[in-house]
Amino acid sequence: MSYEPIWSDETLSRDNIEALPGATLLEFGAEWCPHCQAVQPLLKEYLDQSDIRHLKIADGKGKRLGREFKVKVWPNFVLLVDGEVKEQLA
Repeated sequence: MSYEPIWSDETLSRDNIEALPGATLLEFGAEWCPHCQAVQPLLKEYLDQSDIRHLKIADGKGKRLGREFKVKVWPNFVLLVDGEVKEQLA
């Protein structure tokens, strides 16, 4: 897999995400967030060398998926393996 540079506004559900096979890294944040921007070069370098699926999820007011994963600050990363949360880092 590789780094996904575009924030998705697509409506994803937790059920859809948990149905994905293998390792998936969810990145919650916002395009305008300076902390989210600062982490991008390191994240790209890592993900370009891994087999982890990467989903950038635009989070904010009214975004249900972030609340379901208890996102309170950005960037927030959730690593799932075969639909099970293994780690969460903010």
